[in-house]
Amino acid sequence: MMNIIRKYASQAALQTSRRQFILGAATAAGGLVIGFGAGAATTSKEKKAKAIDPFDAYIQISRDNKVTILSSQFDMGQGSYHGIATLVIEELGASWDQVAVEGASGNKGYYANLAFGGAFQGSGGSTTIPSSYVRYRTAGATARIMLSEAAARTWTVPVSEITVANGRLMHKSGKSASFGDLAAAAAKVPVPQTVALKAPSDWLEIGHVDGRRHDTAPKTNGSHDFTIDVKLPGMLTAVMIHPPRFGGTVKSFDAKKAKSMPGVVNVVAVPRGVAVVAQHMWAALQARDAVTVEWDESKAEKRGTDQIMAEYKALAAGKPGITAVNNGDADQAFAKSAKVLEAEYTFPFLAHAAMEPLNAVAHRNAEGILEVWGGHQMPDMYQGHAAKAAGMKPEQVRMHIMKTGGGFGRRACPADGDITSEVASIASAIGFKAPVKLQWTRENDMRGGRYRPAYVHRLKAGLDEAGNLVAWDHHVVGQSIIKDTLPFLLAKNGLDFMSVEGAGNLPYTIPNFRVGVTNTDVGVPVLWWRSVGSTHNAYATEVFLDEVARAGGKDPLALRLELLKDKPRHVGVLKLAAEKAGWGKKKLPKGHALGLSVHESFHSYVAEVAEVSMKDGTPKVHRVVAAVDCGIPINPNVIEAQVQGSIGFGLGAILAEKITMTAGVVDQGNYDTYTPLRMNAMPDVEVHIVPSIESPTGIGEPAVPPIGPAVANAVAAATGTVYRDLPMIKDN
Repeated sequence: MMNIIRKYASQAALQTSRRQFILGAATAAGGLVIGFGAGAATTSKEKKAKAIDPFDAYIQISRDNKVTILSSQFDMGQGSYHGIATLVIEELGASWDQVAVEGASGNKGYYANLAFGGAFQGSGGSTTIPSSYVRYRTAGATARIMLSEAAARTWTVPVSEITVANGRLMHKSGKSASFGDLAAAAAKVPVPQTVALKAPSDWLEIGHVDGRRHDTAPKTNGSHDFTIDVKLPGMLTAVMIHPPRFGGTVKSFDAKKAKSMPGVVNVVAVPRGVAVVAQHMWAALQARDAVTVEWDESKAEKRGTDQIMAEYKALAAGKPGITAVNNGDADQAFAKSAKVLEAEYTFPFLAHAAMEPLNAVAHRNAEGILEVWGGHQMPDMYQGHAAKAAGMKPEQVRMHIMKTGGGFGRRACPADGDITSEVASIASAIGFKAPVKLQWTRENDMRGGRYRPAYVHRLKAGLDEAGNLVAWDHHVVGQSIIKDTLPFLLAKNGLDFMSVEGAGNLPYTIPNFRVGVTNTDVGVPVLWWRSVGSTHNAYATEVFLDEVARAGGKDPLALRLELLKDKPRHVGVLKLAAEKAGWGKKKLPKGHALGLSVHESFHSYVAEVAEVSMKDGTPKVHRVVAAVDCGIPINPNVIEAQVQGSIGFGLGAILAEKITMTAGVVDQGNYDTYTPLRMNAMPDVEVHIVPSIESPTGIGEPAVPPIGPAVANAVAAATGTVYRDLPMIKDN
């Protein structure tokens, strides 16, 4: 399991044999359902005997010609649904205007993430397309073959004479029918045991550069439904009062005044604080301010971030607690080096700060099933957590997967289910008397923890007399995400591979190479943050490498190419980005400079060149040129959009974002004090996609890590100043 998750979207995990799939078809409201997976029924007889759950398949085709694709992956705006729909439509021959995509859950055999070894359903690590590439193409092809056979039988013609396009089946005689016309007949066709997928030369949708996102219109006209939009008859609204310090618990509370206010239904204590339940949001917020709570802070984290970072720096100056990589003899190489460089880099806690604050809805229906609506990034695990919180069995809980207004890792909480458990606790505490929507405020969200951990890095490099890099030592100090979420994935020596990803697997050829990590014990809840360990490791390594280049009198691009001789995909994106940016050739305006970086994460390769100037002592990023190699580009427009968004996301983080604490209390509460990138600071972005026949890999995260070091390296080239303490802007 450790290796499966460590490799994320490893090609071995993705090339799943069709023998591992068990296929089945059945009628559902007169239509056709296609699904395959390890947990499905093994024969058509078993399938027919089983009541068909709407989430028990990949594709549903109804009599009205609607094609519903049930997605195993969660859509947080990154285009998962669109990408999966592309794979199905390519093989099925459907038309975009007949297709809808819904989130699915409840059957690990169908929906478990193949990139995670099929152990559980979950979205993350930029694995949507890698996990879905074969699975959903096969589902689409299976449906097409069965529809074609149904048409051939109906018209008494050879199946080889049937063609499928734009949601219709056609024969040269002029006969034609919609998918819906033949769905019931197709459900009676034996499921093919082998399915041939289209050759790339026949693709019409995969790689189509003019394809528009299927969810653009509903997002634009407001019909796109998020959890915040869920409305059920008689639904109540709950807001939370959380302890001001992490680790605090409710000692007592006084809600007498709050309960007397109009619209207030109840005020209840739950494991994570106090919930105010009312008929609507305004009443809940007003009553919340009338509740007084006494907190037990005997186990709370009371240190401020200044104290925490000072302790980290002291640890970084010593020996690592865990050795991650140790190649060659770094100590001996440093002793013989003509020049030794050392640098320290610091990174603050970071919030995810998605546009839609955390929320969830819970309702126990007439059958006694607890239904939970929300951004369930790990629905299998959340089902168990919700059941435990509500005092029910997991099979008594049904998860409804909602589209989500951003996540960036924040909605993946395997340890306790987070807001899913919280809403189930509230529903139980009020006796399940009505559906309840728990809506966090922005302040709840910003101060609710689960941050990107803070880190301190100490790096040391040795150069020989010719300026060649001969030794490298890297010490990472910070909290382990895995320890707080999935501790069984820790290596035997306690190593969290996420703490050193992007550092321990540095692509550069360095003869004496050592990386170590020291895990810290801090009472601040931490979690994955878009690109996880690569977000800080890429910055430290790529900025330090530029310092090495300057010390050795080498061009930063030339040094990287020299050290990447055995890494053709790194070299490919690096050369492409440099060429398109005019590295060493383009005449820049006065005061402008270029900086570059290259990084691999989640098996995708991204190089970025940033053009930067300084304005009033602050970096101004004018232009970013990015080159991307993510294997076969399924949706080029989505790739471009994700790279643009990632650059904005990463740029905001290195410029001004930070979470700080004073005596354990979080200082930031909203976008006025926690400042993601503003629109006027977004640079022009050019995205160049490397043509590839390699298996597709993810793109939701890999463009985040390179932007920080590219900007920092440009600033250093322009001014000689190296930003080692993030964020760059201190007085926001």
